Amino acid sequence: MNTHLQVDFPVELAVVLRMQEGEFGEEIKRLALVKLFELGKISSGKAAQILGITRIAFFDVLAKYGVDIYNDSNKESLKEDINNA
Repeated sequence: MNTHLQVDFPVELAVVLRMQEGEFGEEIKRLALVKLFELGKISSGKAAQILGITRIAFFDVLAKYGVDIYNDSNKESLKEDINNA
């Protein structure tokens, strides 16, 4: 079940970033998921699922924003990945 959450931003922010309204909304969603991943609050797989992309594609998104896929908050996840390999 999907629910929607509305977050209001001034239209001027989209204008400054030279984005259409829909494009801006998707960018905010991407940025939120990148930050949640960086903070260790969400897995890369879950973030990718929410964005409708593959996990590898999400790693590309992380690289675009300069976020390391194996930062300090993800060391346990890395250990699990190695043990499950």
